[in-house]
Amino acid sequence: MSDEAEVLFSRDGVAGIITLNRPKALNALTLNMVRAIHPQLKAWAADDAVKLVIIEAVGEKAFCAGGDIRALHDWGKVGDRNVIDFYREEYRLNVYIKNYPKPYIALMGGIDMGGGVGISVNGSHRVASERLTFAMPETGIGLFPDVGGTFFLPRCPGEIGMFLGLTGERLKAADAIHAGIADVFVPSENFAALKSRLAAGDSFDAALKGLSGDAGEASLGTKRAQIDKHFSLGSVAEIIGSLQADASEWATKVAGVLATKSPLSLLVAYRQIRTGASLSFEEAMRLEFRLTNRFMRGHDFYEGVRAIIIDKDQSPKWEPATLEDVSAVEVDGYFASLGSEELSFE
Repeated sequence: MSDEAEVLFSRDGVAGIITLNRPKALNALTLNMVRAIHPQLKAWAADDAVKLVIIEAVGEKAFCAGGDIRALHDWGKVGDRNVIDFYREEYRLNVYIKNYPKPYIALMGGIDMGGGVGISVNGSHRVASERLTFAMPETGIGLFPDVGGTFFLPRCPGEIGMFLGLTGERLKAADAIHAGIADVFVPSENFAALKSRLAAGDSFDAALKGLSGDAGEASLGTKRAQIDKHFSLGSVAEIIGSLQADASEWATKVAGVLATKSPLSLLVAYRQIRTGASLSFEEAMRLEFRLTNRFMRGHDFYEGVRAIIIDKDQSPKWEPATLEDVSAVEVDGYFASLGSEELSFE
């Protein structure tokens, strides 16, 4: 592939290497990238000479800042089928990565959000550097925390997953490891050495020796009691009410953050995360595909992208405008079966 390809594939020793190559776009994931990565992973799975896969990215700013939201917005506005094809194929790729038969090692440096999370956190080995900034910010653009968030968020310690899914809180390496979203800290200056050892045939644990380190104190650990107290409650309204009744600076700030999010997205995400605690990964992805189909037919995603990404006025006009205005029937509709259009897996 040429140097201008959106994703590069190479071999180094026993390692198959995927390199995301859209640094100017923060390596945002496109439909073409999904369609290139999936068959390459299948080929490497069948190749006995390939013992593991490493996924990395060009540039220091981002591993992958998410899906190509602007393209999804534009497709959805005109009813282009690519918008649903993207999610269908992305979610199939996420499931394939989750079940990959060989070690799948994600080198998570820089911004890792949305679609980037799907191709990193769902892998078997997640390596965080000091540059990592992880977040699932979807409720702020009228969506929900997808790409496996239904599965991994409820499996974070305590109520950390609910906190992350609703607020879109950004995490550095120590907090990502504390949350179970990353496995180990390796300074970015040691990534090349780690890759070399893996390519030479070292096991993951052996390759880490002398290269991994201490990411420092996790702020989530110090906030855990507060997070669990508020985010364990039985509804979004109760969570917000509890935060507002708490005089602490932290609670006031978090309540303010939630007030900026799409009310519909908050209610859907709350139910999604609670439901996901008892689902298999495949069931979780089927649920996400139902939700995606409904959000792509709705209002808030397009308004969120307009306000945050296109016009950048940071003032989305959500519909419905308040939690109280969102009916239970409307939320139920987002979770209803798609019938013959349900997500299937290859």
